[in-house]
Amino acid sequence: MAIEGKDEIYSGRIRLGMVGGGSGAFIGGVHRMAARLDDHYTFVAGALSSTPEKALASGKELGLDPERTYGSYEEMAEKEAAREDGIEAVAIVTPNHMHFGPAKAFLEKGIHVICDKPVTSSLAEAKELKAIADKANALFILTHNYTGYPMIRQARAMVAKGDLGDIRLIQAEYPQDWLTEPAERSGSKQAEWRTDPKRSGAGGAIGDIGTHALNLALFVSGAEVESLAADLDSFVEGRQLDDNAHIMLRFKEKNGVKAKGMLWASQVAPGFENGLKIRICGTKGGIEWVQEHPNILWFTPFGQPKQMLTRNGAGAMPESTRVSRIPAGHPEGYLEGFANIYSEAALAIKAFRDGKTAPDVVYPTIEDGVIGLAFIEACVESSTNNAAWVKPNI
Repeated sequence: MAIEGKDEIYSGRIRLGMVGGGSGAFIGGVHRMAARLDDHYTFVAGALSSTPEKALASGKELGLDPERTYGSYEEMAEKEAAREDGIEAVAIVTPNHMHFGPAKAFLEKGIHVICDKPVTSSLAEAKELKAIADKANALFILTHNYTGYPMIRQARAMVAKGDLGDIRLIQAEYPQDWLTEPAERSGSKQAEWRTDPKRSGAGGAIGDIGTHALNLALFVSGAEVESLAADLDSFVEGRQLDDNAHIMLRFKEKNGVKAKGMLWASQVAPGFENGLKIRICGTKGGIEWVQEHPNILWFTPFGQPKQMLTRNGAGAMPESTRVSRIPAGHPEGYLEGFANIYSEAALAIKAFRDGKTAPDVVYPTIEDGVIGLAFIEACVESSTNNAAWVKPNI
């Protein structure tokens, strides 16, 4: 069927570009699917690979105009900013060491940035980028995608409402098993850069998945880390970065209570695929959420039977239902949670067009990125000093 009035159809959509995410890149495909799901974006430009030849081939494969398939992010930022129909937002889906340069270039052109986590490969860069973002005429969105799950929004709302009382205990874990053997030495591109300090930064498992676990725990609980004691290991012989982390956490006082917690992140735990889990307990009750069963939130009021709350089911709160698409009983998962970050970002960007702030919109920001890098560097410092207590340098 022919599409009439294409300009009108696309007029409300946000023109999106991408840096990285070319042929064979898992996370690039995830970002593009997430951007498409709620029809807020049109993908029109990219600097998709580290070489002009690969970038052009990837652009052709994805249906981009060759004139808008660039050999470098610098060229893309310059030329797209000069176009009347240039991109309004850019997704940065490169390895960690290639986040800062593109983010800086596009922010300074007034182009909104949607960046994968961790925000940069060092705390110094994260703080410098925050200073740039704070001055820029553009928004910065960090894709800590698990914050987009409806039942995580439910948990956050319950904590804020006081259903758990004053928070005492915060437990987070994210075990995987895919690096149990030295995959970085057998041709896995995903493993190669994640275990290379020049590309990943100071953190291995703590940067790749530990920051997800921490971000989710803080997002739901509203807590702030005061200090931590970390024991990092590289169990695979010859591996340069940590592949397992056990971390004790002390949180800042809130309502007269100083919560305590623990975080476990591992990529050498056979039997676990993407076992992200959080448990939060307060004076009135506790909650538990498991990423591999994302449509369920367990809530136990103290002294009462455990309750199973479901996405869009009985007891669902507005904070949860507003980011849910389908009736209870039909599963929503990883891609939909990721898409919620893109859709929240789209609402904020569209409001920004009109000089407004979108009400109720929630997404991770550059501040969350700084917290993540401060966490990574504090963990490394602590572990280097026999798990001494360290205050993150936020």
